[in-house]
Amino acid sequence: MIKVFNATELKTLALEQQSSPCTNCSTHNFSCWETILSTFDRTAIKMVGTLQIPDAPENWDEYHPNGTDQWSPNAPIAVMYHPYNSSDVYQCQTCQTVYLRYTEYGGYYVDERIRVVKPELIVDEK
Repeated sequence: MIKVFNATELKTLALEQQSSPCTNCSTHNFSCWETILSTFDRTAIKMVGTLQIPDAPENWDEYHPNGTDQWSPNAPIAVMYHPYNSSDVYQCQTCQTVYLRYTEYGGYYVDERIRVVKPELIVDEK
């Protein structure tokens, strides 16, 4: 069974990250949602859980109380809101950097997106 993380658990995991990321993680700045680049070694990160709550109703609302948007590097990580509620949790096997990944299904495209988890941006929006 896949572990479903809440905000507190995600923050605890993110606090385990090393202060110096490995070469693969340090050469990519995924501080906001980005397309996963072909130069990023996806095999170096392993899925450790998800933020998707089974049988939860869909929620397409975003959480931006300070005027940020999905593309802002300082946008809050609000696990109950889009796109976080559709994301899986990954962790680098070398430096423990934590990432969120989800797939954007547009009208004419599919885009795999990734964002590094900064513990200070995780909010418990309840």
